[in-house]
Amino acid sequence: MRQWLPLLILVLAVVGCQSAGSQDGIVRTNEPSPSELTSFGDTFKGLQTVSPVEYYASDLAVAEAKNQFRSENYGNSGALFYKAVQLAPNDGVAWLGLAASCDRIGRFDLSDKAYRQAFRYLGATPEYYNNVGYSYLLRGKLQEARRNFLKAYEIAPNDPTVKNNLELLASSVDNIER
Repeated sequence: MRQWLPLLILVLAVVGCQSAGSQDGIVRTNEPSPSELTSFGDTFKGLQTVSPVEYYASDLAVAEAKNQFRSENYGNSGALFYKAVQLAPNDGVAWLGLAASCDRIGRFDLSDKAYRQAFRYLGATPEYYNNVGYSYLLRGKLQEARRNFLKAYEIAPNDPTVKNNLELLASSVDNIER
C-alpha cells in the first residue's frame, strides 16, 4: 500500500490540475475578446502542424513559432503564435510574433489587430516600433515606416536591427520603381 501512495497523490494532483480551467470563476478583464481571437483562428485553421491547445505550453508554442518564422514558414509560425495567444492572451511577445507572421503572409488587417494587442501588453518598446515599421515598409507606406523606425531608434539607438531597417528604408526610397 505504501508503494502506491506517492502514485495516488500524483494522479490526484494531475486530475485536480486538469479540472481547473477557464470555468474557475475568475474574471479576466485583460484578455482579448472572442471576436478578436476568432478573426485570427479562421485564417490559420486547417494547418496540421499544430496539435490541440490543451497539449501546448505557451512557451513551447512561442519557441516553435520562432523557429518556424526563422525558417520562413510564416503560415506555420502564425498558427503557432495564434495557439500561444490562446494559451496566454496577455503574452505580448506572442502577439508581436503573430503580427509579424500575418505581415509576411500579407494579412495586414490581422497584423494591425495583433499589433494593437502587442502594444497593450508590451508598451512602447523598440521591438514593437521596429516591427510596426517593417509592417508599413512591406505595405509600401514608407513615411509611416520611417516614423516607427525612428521611434525605435530613439529608444534603442545602438540596436543593430533598427539601424539595418533604417538603412533598408533608405535604400528602398532610393530605388523606387514605377
